[in-house]
Amino acid sequence: MSLSIRPFAAPAGAEVIGLNVDRIDATAFAQVHKAFLDFGFLVFRDQHLTPESHAAFSAKFGPLKTHILKQYLLPGSDFILVLSNKRVDGKPVGLEDAGRYWHTDVSYEDLPPLGSMLYAMEIPPEGGDTLFANQYAAYAALPADLKNRIAPLKARHVFNYSKLAAAPGSVREKLTPEQEKQLNGAVHPVVRTHPETGRKALYVNPGFTVAIEGMAEQEGQALLQELWSYATAPDVVARQVWQPHDLVLWDNRCLMHHATTYPTQYVRHMHRTTIAGTRPV
Repeated sequence: MSLSIRPFAAPAGAEVIGLNVDRIDATAFAQVHKAFLDFGFLVFRDQHLTPESHAAFSAKFGPLKTHILKQYLLPGSDFILVLSNKRVDGKPVGLEDAGRYWHTDVSYEDLPPLGSMLYAMEIPPEGGDTLFANQYAAYAALPADLKNRIAPLKARHVFNYSKLAAAPGSVREKLTPEQEKQLNGAVHPVVRTHPETGRKALYVNPGFTVAIEGMAEQEGQALLQELWSYATAPDVVARQVWQPHDLVLWDNRCLMHHATTYPTQYVRHMHRTTIAGTRPV
């Protein structure tokens, strides 16, 4: 079967049909890369990947970067982050509660990632979906006066890991002093221009964006809440309902995402890679 792209009836996303990512050639990759830019996230069904082949396919889109939460990396790998509620000898093998809020991956770094690639090894029979919010569409929906107001603004992004670790029921491990030193946060434009498509997208997220630079706290928080009402509006949101062996690639430069909860008696076990990006402008 030849490679084809089937867009979803949703504000973002498409399914790539007829491709084994382990055996992708230059022609097929060009088609996939174009679809990635066109649709924001891509779903590759029925992939059977090793950690090495997962990393190798991810690296075709750019250099891979390690995650600050090294305690949740797959043993022996610098690039595979384990998202899982599995336990061995009572100890979590991965990050159990990752991303259960709207966010853009690692926006709290000066050079946030281009994209992320998540591979579903085991999934629960219900729940555990991933929502994707199209930030091109969110920006396009803003009134003209609001677009003008936010055009010159920048916002501060921070990874408040300690707050997440202190949440009821969390089993997150504490950060090392070395990791704490890396969490300086970053300042990015409220509206970023995608470096490949040239399109404008909102680039503030409830998970990591904490303030508007140079704006009084109350005014800044009110503005962020207004922007997030557009950023997470139902008409910009698509839902990925996972199937076993799905591989999903998403563009952090124009999407936010949110992992939904699931019954804790079931297993959700996934591997994620992160593709390095450039400074937002």
